[in-house]
Amino acid sequence: MVKAIVDITDEANRVINIVKAKEALKDKSDALNLILTIYGKEILEPELRPEFIKELLEAQKEKTIKVKDFSSQYR
Repeated sequence: MVKAIVDITDEANRVINIVKAKEALKDKSDALNLILTIYGKEILEPELRPEFIKELLEAQKEKTIKVKDFSSQYR
């Protein structure tokens, strides 16, 4: 776990407190983690997500099928 000291605006502090109260979280760290997790899912492109990379690496290990003429094979 990483610890950070950050400067936030009064408005940002109010938002964190609202999320903390609304979600019944124990502290502001939990509220920030929730906010960042939700926001991160929205802004990160799928190819940058660690689970997507893991999925690609697993797919590379799968056995492949050779096809001589794709268009005649799959119409």
